[in-house]
Amino acid sequence: MDLNTVTEVVRHPQDRPGADWREGDAWLAGGTWLFSVEQPDVHRLIDLTALRWDSLVPGDKGLDIGATCTVQELYAFSPPADWIAGSLLATSCEAFLSSFKVWTSATVGGNICMSLPAGPMITLTVALESEYELWAPDGSARTVDALDFVTGDHRNILGPGEILRRVRIPARALRKRTAHRRFALTRLGRSTVFLVGTRTPGTSDLTLTVTAGTTRPVRVAFDTMPDARTLQQSMDVIPADVWFADPNGSPGHRRHLTKHFAEEIRHELMAGGPA
Repeated sequence: MDLNTVTEVVRHPQDRPGADWREGDAWLAGGTWLFSVEQPDVHRLIDLTALRWDSLVPGDKGLDIGATCTVQELYAFSPPADWIAGSLLATSCEAFLSSFKVWTSATVGGNICMSLPAGPMITLTVALESEYELWAPDGSARTVDALDFVTGDHRNILGPGEILRRVRIPARALRKRTAHRRFALTRLGRSTVFLVGTRTPGTSDLTLTVTAGTTRPVRVAFDTMPDARTLQQSMDVIPADVWFADPNGSPGHRRHLTKHFAEEIRHELMAGGPA
């Protein structure tokens, strides 16, 4: 879609972009959402791809993902063998409601900052206990837990001109066993619910991340594997106004699916099923 209110595109921003941020500005990375709908309040685009941030930087401490890393790049990444949770990277890419052609442009950071309930990069990074590095227009930076970033449907903690610079996934999370369940009304449709469970090798703990069915990510953690009743009760305490409603499912439907899949995940991780 043509954005006929845009009068300027900044192709080569500073290393610390946003220093001259003003009302009417918008960050441009993949642009797959930005150019899909009218943007009457946008008058200037700041192109982040010109900064050429590293897309994927694996190391002893884990994996750094640049905000401008494309979905295609993440999908093609081959994690080290001991990162047994690495399969979740590709699984989350496959949860996108988009074609492979969109994957070449759509970015990890863009999906996170859109902050939609069904954003699969949110599911991935929250489930793997990631941190986000945020840059402010004044040059300062802060690090936040991925769990605390999204506050509701299409809402997050970013201030005016603030930007997501990178995602850091710790190695300890990448070495955990995982199990996931996802439901959509159609095979390639938007996620109605998307759950990920993790278990630390050599322990009986369980961390369950609930997304898509809720307006913001929800995490429940147990030091030891809970019984079925305890797990179900942990789902019951999710506030009623957190469950999401749209044409893909009612809050009651999503709550039912979440409780059903949570128990399947518990069984799989308890039994040592597929990672």
